[in-house]
Formats: sequence, structure tokens, C-alpha cells
Amino acid sequence: MGTVLTIVIIVVVLLAAAALFYLYQRRRSGELQQRFGPEYERTVEESGDRRSAERELRGRERRMSRLDITPLTRESAETYRAEWAGVQQSFVDRPAGAVSDADRLVLRMMREAGYPVDEFDQRADDISVEHPEVAMHYREAHRVAVAQARGEADTEDLRRAVTAYRQLVDALLDDSTNSRPTNTKEQA
Repeated sequence: MGTVLTIVIIVVVLLAAAALFYLYQRRRSGELQQRFGPEYERTVEESGDRRSAERELRGRERRMSRLDITPLTRESAETYRAEWAGVQQSFVDRPAGAVSDADRLVLRMMREAGYPVDEFDQRADDISVEHPEVAMHYREAHRVAVAQARGEADTEDLRRAVTAYRQLVDALLDDSTNSRPTNTKEQA
């Protein structure tokens, strides 16, 4: 009887451990899904495997925690805000040029904030950690910019690209505005 009881206890403990592990995995998956939103689904679809996708997303978080991302200074933010207004205004007369200008502006903003900007896919992955919805727009804008460089984008594509770039410009400008400490010297 002692051996049977021992086996039953071992089986119960193993089943409990398996259930706890399953619940832990589901909770972690749910947290990643909530944090990354549409980027979670895109990464799962792209990798074809939920575990690989989740490993990729956690890797992005680790990578970003090692980077020194800093908000734009107030002066830089104002300069970029004015430059962005010019990009939007130029769309009427030169839509393709506006897309190219928007792409270059975003690169400069990201570089100044501390994002590595050498490779597009890495930039989009990096931005997805803090701004997952924006990453989707950034990927679309870049896709159109590449198509435009090949002469394969129409005016409506270009309009959508500028609108998508605006999402990232706004996010980077908001980061600089939202992270500024308020002190009495600045208010005076």
C-alpha cells in the first residue's frame, strides 16, 4: 500500500506541476499578446510558431532594455515638428518627394533618440517594443517608400505612406513630450 500511495502522490505532484507550468505559459503568452497587440499576431504569423514568435518578442524586449533610448530634446522636437509640417505641405506638389523626405526625417529622429538605424527590419522591431501599433504603420510606409523608389507606387499609396509615417513621427514627438520632467524653472 505504501508504494501505491507514493506513486499516486508522485503522479498528482507531476500533474499539478504540469498544470502550473501550462498556466504560467498561458499567462506569459497573454501578457505578450496584450503588450504587442497586432505585432504579436504578425510575428506569430511570420514565424509560423507561437513559441518562436514569443521568444522573438522577448528578445526584442531584452535588446531594447540594453539600448540607451532617450527622448528628443524640446528644441529638437520643435525642429522636427516644423520639418514634419513642411513634409506634409510638400505632399501636394511632390508626393514622391514627401515620402522620401518623411523616411529620412524618421531616420534622423530615431538616430537622435538612440535607436540603431542600420537595418530597417531591426528598426521596426525595436520601435515595436514601445509602440507596437506604430510599427505596423512604419512597415507599411517603408514598403511604399521602397515601391516608390522602383516607380511602383501611385499617389494614393504615397498618401497612405505619409499618413503612416506621421504615426511614427507623432510617437517619437510624444515620447519627448511625455518624458520631460516638469520643474518650475521650465515653467517660468
